Amino acid sequence: MKRREFISLLGGAAAWPLAARAQQAAMPVIGFLSSRSPGQSAGVVAAFRDGLAEAGFIEGKNVAIDFRFAEGHLERLPTLAIGLVRRGVAVILTAGGDVPAMVAKGATSTIPIVFVTGFDPVKSGLVTSLNRPDGNLTGATVIAGQLAAKRLGLLHELVPSVRLVAVLLNPNDPNAEADVADAQVAARALGQQIEVMPAGSELELEVVFTQLKADALLLEPDPLFTDLRNKIVALVERQRIPAIYYAREYTAAGGLLSYGASFTDLYRQGGVYVGRILKGAKAADLPVVQPTKFELVVNLKTAKALGLTIPPGVLALADEVIE
Repeated sequence: MKRREFISLLGGAAAWPLAARAQQAAMPVIGFLSSRSPGQSAGVVAAFRDGLAEAGFIEGKNVAIDFRFAEGHLERLPTLAIGLVRRGVAVILTAGGDVPAMVAKGATSTIPIVFVTGFDPVKSGLVTSLNRPDGNLTGATVIAGQLAAKRLGLLHELVPSVRLVAVLLNPNDPNAEADVADAQVAARALGQQIEVMPAGSELELEVVFTQLKADALLLEPDPLFTDLRNKIVALVERQRIPAIYYAREYTAAGGLLSYGASFTDLYRQGGVYVGRILKGAKAADLPVVQPTKFELVVNLKTAKALGLTIPPGVLALADEVIE
């Protein structure tokens, strides 16, 4: 289901009576809206709670959290969002991509929303600008796709002989075209060519890997791929090619290399922002946070299985080495 369809599903959700807010208990309630499952969200939920604690809020002590997980079924998000609006939560934190944030935005124009996303929130239409978000949304963004040049550079340093790189992306991502253009510019500078592999479902993933002809793989960010990371790593392993990913979860699952912003740090910042809003700050006055901490993770076991030696320069830059 495309992003625009979610907004149409909401219909007049923004007009739901908000009398419940006036009856809100003394302990404020935070709505946590995620496209993923509780198990997949354990790490980011812990980071979110850490951020809340920094802002002076402890779950069960002076704040409550109402968790709503779509468990990969994005069509459930509108109903979950409306449920949070009808309950009259004080603020909503959205997780697992830009779709939960877009659905929450369609559900309410009054309840503050703090998002954590790997997409460009300006291009997605969540905010008007990063410095002055306007409206009732702000948050933290990775803008992960813009790191393609860095990832391809690391892959080239590890395997200079690579000439054809497959770029695996979700064609339903509104940023896909721009991400491919960035990757093509970076690849040309390295004397490489790009082969685009579009996959918008688990079944399509299996199909495109049977057609793979590239020497290496670059994975573009997408919540679908995050949920299917173990499968993707297994498919890459079957092809016996080097691959670089955008988050350490892939390297922890057996991927070769990952380079990207620390999602843990961004969810912590999301918790801090929610705490500031609970204290009276307005979302429109809080600039969208961009990452300052990036992680390079190397899996030596996978490198050995591929017959690769990690260059000393790459090891020296690594924030974590998995043996």
